[in-house]
Formats: sequence, structure tokens, C-alpha cells
Amino acid sequence: MRRLLILTLLIAQGAWAQPYPTKPIRLIAPFAPGGALDLIARGVGAKLSDSLGQPVVVENKAGASGAIGSEAVAKSPPDGYTLLLGATTTHGINPAFNPKSLPYDAVKDFTPVSLVATIPHALIVNPKLGVNSVKELVQLGKQRSLNFGSAGNGSPHHLAAELFKSLSGIQAVHVPYKGSGPALADLMAGNLDFISVEYTAAEPHVKSGKLKALALATPKRVPGIDLPTVAEAGYPGFDVTSWYAIFGPAGMPEAVTQKLSGEIHKAVTGTDLRERLQGLGTTPIGSSSEELAAFQRADIERWLKVVRTANLKPE
Repeated sequence: MRRLLILTLLIAQGAWAQPYPTKPIRLIAPFAPGGALDLIARGVGAKLSDSLGQPVVVENKAGASGAIGSEAVAKSPPDGYTLLLGATTTHGINPAFNPKSLPYDAVKDFTPVSLVATIPHALIVNPKLGVNSVKELVQLGKQRSLNFGSAGNGSPHHLAAELFKSLSGIQAVHVPYKGSGPALADLMAGNLDFISVEYTAAEPHVKSGKLKALALATPKRVPGIDLPTVAEAGYPGFDVTSWYAIFGPAGMPEAVTQKLSGEIHKAVTGTDLRERLQGLGTTPIGSSSEELAAFQRADIERWLKVVRTANLKPE
């Protein structure tokens, strides 16, 4: 009996000592298939499958602005086999705008793994508005009240425009829509004056001449995008990106976290995935766990200030 017990313990220890991963990994995409987040999740998942030697299965778990999928990961075992591709909405803006409605704590319930990529926002107007620069938009917004669209109350587009209002001192009224697509459509129809939106979403309409891009919401110009920055117009605080990052449940082993962040860094900076991400209009990052944690905290704090300054309230 004693020999059997010793043998059992040795087998168990051997199994425990096996290097991570030893089975398939689930990567939860908390939004519906087809969007940028879904495409990024599948690209990263495929590369991790190759480098880790285990299948990485992307599972779309949409609903409640990403809260359903995020909650599922937060409540999973912290063993590295259930991961989340979180985003600005799930881990930056929602915690700042309406934390009481979230079934998770965006900081305490997760282990930050790696910031994967960012997409810059841009100030977009209808060409018929007759403005050709950020300065002209500000001048008009101080002469009369403008209206701006968004993908909904508390969306990144809403808070970004509120930030621009506070920095520039313009008058502008928020018009919420059920998604950025309908907002862009109404902007093209002339029912809105401007929107702050991911440049990739507006780019096809800009190239067709139906919309005009004034400037990017980045500190420096972005290679491959022929646009000035809002900072150049005198508003350096208008630095707005949509971002995508890998998180695990809180309490994930340090060794597992570091291995994943290292593999993600290699995947998005040294493979064909980098070109694919750039083709989606994103800037590949591949940060460390510590860098993502600091980035997320700063993002939440920035949006908290916007919410308080504009006295925004959830519906």
C-alpha cells in the first residue's frame, strides 16, 4: 500500500510539473464575430497555437457591451486555460462610466497579460460642414452648437467627443446610436456634424469622399495614414485609441503569465501577424504584463476624469 501511495504521488507530481500548456486554451472574444476584436482574437489565437503546441480555441461570447464574456473569464479557474481578449470598452471605459453595472471588477478580477494592439481615433466630419481642419471645427463649435454621434451612451466615441469638448471649449450635443455604423451613416446623410471614431471604421467613407477626416487623436503622426494630429492643432490631451489586450482570471501563476506575454510579443512583432494587424489599421504592441497593468490603470483614470468633468450619467 505504501509503495502504491508513493507511486501515485510521484505520478501526480510529474503531471503537475509538466510545462504549460498541456491542453487546449479557450480565448474568449466578448463581442460578436466579424469585427476588429474578433479578427484580432483569431489571429493571435492561431499564432499562440503554433508557438505553444496546443489548440487555442476562440469562442465568441457576446452581450452587455462585452460584460458577459468578461465575466465568464473572471470566474474561470486561474490556470491559464481560459483567456480574454478585452478592449477599451470592457476594461477601460465601462469601469469608468458605469462600474456598478459590471458583474466584475475590471482590475481586481483579472490578470493582465499583454496589450496586443491599438487603433487611433480620428475626428471625422461631413464635407458639407465646410471645415477643413481641427481649428476650423473649433471655431465653428464656438459660434454655434454642433452635434456629434456615437455608438451609444458611454461608448468610446461618446467619451472621446466629451474629452474633445472639454479640451477645446466647443458647444456640442451628443446623439447616441446603436453602433458606430448607424452614426457614420447619419453623418454621411448630413444629420450630424462630427464624430470621434476609430479611423479604420471611417476610412472607406473618407476615401470615397463621403466623409472628411480632419486629424488623428494621437500624440504623433501614424505612418501610412496621411493625416495631421489633433495635438498639432493645440490639443495634445486628445490622445484616444481603441485598444485590445489579453487578460486572464485574477491569480494566474506568474510563470504562465510571463510565458503568454512573451509568446504574444513574438507573435505580434516578429511574424506575418504584424502585417495582418497593420492591414486592419491597428498598431501592434505586444507589451509585458506590467506595462498592460499600468496602461489600463491610466486609461480608467483618464476616462473617470472625463465622466466627472462632463457630469455624465449611465442611462
